[in-house]
Amino acid sequence: MKLGAFMMPAHPQHRSLHDGHYHDLDTLEFFDRTGFAEAWIGEHYMMPAEPCPSPDLLLAQAFLRTKRIRLAPGAFMLPFHHPAELAHRICMLDHISQGRLMVGIGASGTNLDLEMFDIDYQSGAHREMTAESIAIMTRFWESDGPFEYRGKYWTARRPADLPDKRSTYHLKPFQAPYPPIGVTGLSASSPTLRLAGANGWIPISFCFTPQYLHTHWDVVEAGARAAGRPAPDRSEWRVSRPILVADTDREAWHRAVDGEMGRYFRDDYLPMLAGNNALGLLKEDPGMPDSDVTVEYVARHCWIVGSPDTVRERIEAMQALSGGFGVLHVMGFDHLDEMSAIRDSHAALAEIVANLRD
Repeated sequence: MKLGAFMMPAHPQHRSLHDGHYHDLDTLEFFDRTGFAEAWIGEHYMMPAEPCPSPDLLLAQAFLRTKRIRLAPGAFMLPFHHPAELAHRICMLDHISQGRLMVGIGASGTNLDLEMFDIDYQSGAHREMTAESIAIMTRFWESDGPFEYRGKYWTARRPADLPDKRSTYHLKPFQAPYPPIGVTGLSASSPTLRLAGANGWIPISFCFTPQYLHTHWDVVEAGARAAGRPAPDRSEWRVSRPILVADTDREAWHRAVDGEMGRYFRDDYLPMLAGNNALGLLKEDPGMPDSDVTVEYVARHCWIVGSPDTVRERIEAMQALSGGFGVLHVMGFDHLDEMSAIRDSHAALAEIVANLRD
């Protein structure tokens, strides 16, 4: 198993955009030094708690400051970008990275994001736009000559090169034919992860209720079978979960529940889910009342919090329950105000994962 990270990135709302950005950049450098294999960075607009409208700006800086870690937007929200423009940006970022880029793609952030871009999410337009966008981008990356794509939402074309070659289509990705593509899924039997299987993309599971984690791999395999693709490789499967390690279970609980991770869930994430009638995503018992989904509940049932021995045992249990996956993502949170504790936690987790039984 390899270790990676998934960063929304989340910050308390008193954190300035400048300080939050450079904290994220420093964190990516720390992950690289600590042996993390990869990190994924979200894209959000109308979410003050997760202020990152342009993950590629952060990644471009991070590629210049890191040596080994692979980095990815997690994800570019495709309906918000013209595919011809985004295809070129991804090409350039891939060259800056010298092949360390992966690309997450998604259909939407929040409903307010979609409203801001005047996208009718109730009709499912954002999903249609996502499918159209990735079709256009891969057409650019794989093309050998002029083409035109006329879709429902976008028209894009590769014009013929000028005879003098002073104006040509010249940007291709560093990785052939293009960087690895990944998608995330949260709900049981996630339809997004079915698409991952159908297209050969990297599946990334947000794991808050481990008992349905096996359904994620089931739909990845089902998607691959339906598309006539070879059986997917479990080593490509990423599983993302909040994790905090300390010397004792009691200390870890205190740091998690009373620290920034707990504050983020208490003030931002749980209210957001409640507002979207989505707290069921965190419930082990679907019949339990929403009022019981507290920070203490998610710390006990949805996070992995404890001493090194406790964390190792729970990771091994999650591996057994899921049938096995290749990369464990720790969810990253702002820790400018608790730097030593969280950096020690990440370093301890890296050691735990490095010593897990195969």
